[in-house]
Amino acid sequence: MSVRRLHENQPESFAFSEANLARVNDCIAKYPPGRQRSAVISALWIGQEQEGWVTKPMIEEIGRLLDMPYIRVLEVATFYTMFQLSPVGKHNVQVCTTTPCWLRGSDEIVKACKKHIHDKPHTPSADGMFSWEEMECLGACVNAPMMLIDKDPYEDLTGEKTGEIIEAIRRGEQPKTGPQNGRHSSEPEGGPTTLTTVEEKV
Repeated sequence: MSVRRLHENQPESFAFSEANLARVNDCIAKYPPGRQRSAVISALWIGQEQEGWVTKPMIEEIGRLLDMPYIRVLEVATFYTMFQLSPVGKHNVQVCTTTPCWLRGSDEIVKACKKHIHDKPHTPSADGMFSWEEMECLGACVNAPMMLIDKDPYEDLTGEKTGEIIEAIRRGEQPKTGPQNGRHSSEPEGGPTTLTTVEEKV
């Protein structure tokens, strides 16, 4: 993995909205006095939801709120790939390319993202609607290949289906999440193969 650094172009300032500041304070209140730094991941996540990405002024503000050195907040933001360190599209697509997904065709998902979004990862599409990136395991190996769009999982994908999902979201639609091949959850393809009948008790 390449070194993760903050984007070179940064906004001049950052402030949580009133509602989001209340959310951050609620997170801080969950921890004992003197342990408010434990809320750093939650604060970064809330900030990213508000701005779309994590900025230097945001990191500095979170450090101030949590009485935490700026460098410590930066360490957290650069360690976890869930935090975007540069501007992304309105919808960020995360494609799993770890071994199970790769064996099941994640290369086709990547090709679809290059076709329907941008040929380079971490780069917003021309309309600003999407960006995409490759990710390590997203935790749905049995439904490989899969991707996340924002917080929504799409599983059992093909390249064609990936393109259809992206274009549907671009049109303002909300495609069905989860498996895309008709199966329920992580049951075997074609339906259950065991315990398909119930014997009556004598």
